[in-house]
Amino acid sequence: MPVNSNDSIQLSAEVPFELGGQRLDVVAAQLFSDHSRSRITQWIKEGQLTVDGKPAKPKDKVHSSALLELEAEREAQGEWVAQAIPLDILFEDQHILVLNKPADLVVHPAAGHPDGTLLNALLHHVPELIKVPRAGIVHRLDKDTTGVMVVAKTLEAQTHLVEQLQARSVGRTYEAIVYGVIVSGDTIDAPIGRHSQQRQKMAVVEGAKPAVSHFRVLERFRSHTHTRVILETGRTHQIRVHMSHIGFPLIGDPTYGGRFRIPPGANPTLIEALKTFPRQALHARFLELTHPVTGERMKWEAPIPEDFAWLLSLLRQDSEAFI
Repeated sequence: MPVNSNDSIQLSAEVPFELGGQRLDVVAAQLFSDHSRSRITQWIKEGQLTVDGKPAKPKDKVHSSALLELEAEREAQGEWVAQAIPLDILFEDQHILVLNKPADLVVHPAAGHPDGTLLNALLHHVPELIKVPRAGIVHRLDKDTTGVMVVAKTLEAQTHLVEQLQARSVGRTYEAIVYGVIVSGDTIDAPIGRHSQQRQKMAVVEGAKPAVSHFRVLERFRSHTHTRVILETGRTHQIRVHMSHIGFPLIGDPTYGGRFRIPPGANPTLIEALKTFPRQALHARFLELTHPVTGERMKWEAPIPEDFAWLLSLLRQDSEAFI
């Protein structure tokens, strides 16, 4: 029977006949499937998961009808501080939190950004997240990418969300404004890894991790395209790298944007907007997943941010002026 609180986890289960004779870590991962196998293995090593009241090793075989008991404390996962940073919350229950991330907000503390991040804001909103690895953050958006994100509020929810991401069953739909006129949608299947010379950049690299993006045209302008991109995988900078790789880099992208281009005859307002757009024009518009506890398929939308909408309106006016 599970007895979970904010501070402790107490679980017990009898090994069924069909699992008898298998390794303890394998059996426990199936019986306590709300937790990852790596976490369960750690609990076994620490003596917090016992067999018939006695400690065991992960590789030990367990017999059918053996009683597995887990008594573990939820431990603080970092030394981060809670900070009162506003959050635009789209949905929240006791298991998950879905939010609309603004531009200029780093997701996780790192070198150069020790605080003032989304993680710090989450800890202020839900102090119990200090007991969940990475404060429940299961996927990231770049600092200047806006849009919808999901956060797990419990270890169990985190495990299920990570499994969905790994199984590619989470629907992640983005919108971008790119240089160049795209004729039609397509799929980009090109592996992504670290750039061979510039280690801070990612690049299409033969033999690297598989990366697949599907894109289609939403609106064409004279020299730009508003496009929708659906991620099948979730590599670092995937959309930015993929779109640049096929010759349609994102407006405002300081890393993968390439040479600045101005539509011939464009008015000064549009030229200034293109020159000074403060970030990559990328927005996580929709997120779809299966709720980790209820099993309900859910979908959220983050409205187009003001700077993105303003640029679209200027590009639309420019196109209409040359009809």
